[in-house]
Amino acid sequence: MKKTNFSSDDISALAPSLDLVSEATAMLRGDADKEINGVSEDVEQRGEVKIHTITILNAAGAKRLKRQIGKYITIDIPEIEEQQEKIANISGIVAEKLRTLLPNPLRRDMCVLVIGLGNERATPDALGPQVISRTIATRHLFRYAPENVDQQLYSLAALAPGVLGISGIETFEIIKGVTNAIRPQAVIVIDALSAASISRVGTTIQMADCGICPGSGLGSNNAAINKKNLGVPVIAIGVPTMINTAIIIYETINRLLEYWDQQYKITHPIVDDKTINFIGDKLFNSFKGNLMVTPREIDQLVSDVSQILAASIAQAVHPAAKVNNYRDYIR
Repeated sequence: MKKTNFSSDDISALAPSLDLVSEATAMLRGDADKEINGVSEDVEQRGEVKIHTITILNAAGAKRLKRQIGKYITIDIPEIEEQQEKIANISGIVAEKLRTLLPNPLRRDMCVLVIGLGNERATPDALGPQVISRTIATRHLFRYAPENVDQQLYSLAALAPGVLGISGIETFEIIKGVTNAIRPQAVIVIDALSAASISRVGTTIQMADCGICPGSGLGSNNAAINKKNLGVPVIAIGVPTMINTAIIIYETINRLLEYWDQQYKITHPIVDDKTINFIGDKLFNSFKGNLMVTPREIDQLVSDVSQILAASIAQAVHPAAKVNNYRDYIR
């Protein structure tokens, strides 16, 4: 099937619906598969797992992709279906890549703070809280019984700050306050993402060393959780759990126009963001033109991925945690 070409203006218009940098890059490269100025790419295959590393090198690349300068690692994983062997193997690969983003070496006298963003009452947004519920915190052991802590165990703190609508406190304010109080060596932030393809829901893990802006996939304008604002390195980990209907409309119309072009050789108008917004407003008027879609298997998907991420973080932080024993270091 012929791919649709997208300009940087298209990326800008669709940016609120594209959390995955690999998707934005693929859209911008288009049919010509041309190099993007200021962006380097590397693809690696590990059995069923595909690893796509995109590095935005300078301001030119950042402008083209509408993203921050930094390294973005996208890991495409197979369907898990509760298979513990797959979960273990994937967690090892994710842990290996996560270590490349964390400070090296990690210090035992400083902790790694893990933040799980999202609303635990809404399954598509509950990834962060579920990872925290599986993570075993160890920072208190170093404070109150350091002599009893195994040398292969490092300091880890975990927090699920909730959402503004429940706590009445901005998420960034909570994270900033905790970071100032405990001064971690690094912060790992986990959040649910939105994608441009339903096939990526629950099957793609993205990590980045430039932080995260919570709710960007939903069009929110929240304070960025990054090194500039927190004063410590911030690694963001996200997994798509939903897809914006604007993307579905965009893809459906373009596929239809491609079909007409192939079958009837007719010319057709260009589908731009104004067209998409008009159709979205008409179809989803009761939702103010904005609707997110998630698969019905989302409960199991979030549960499986939260186990992978908790296991990966444990292996990346604790030298004692390995692929074959990670269950001893998570709940």
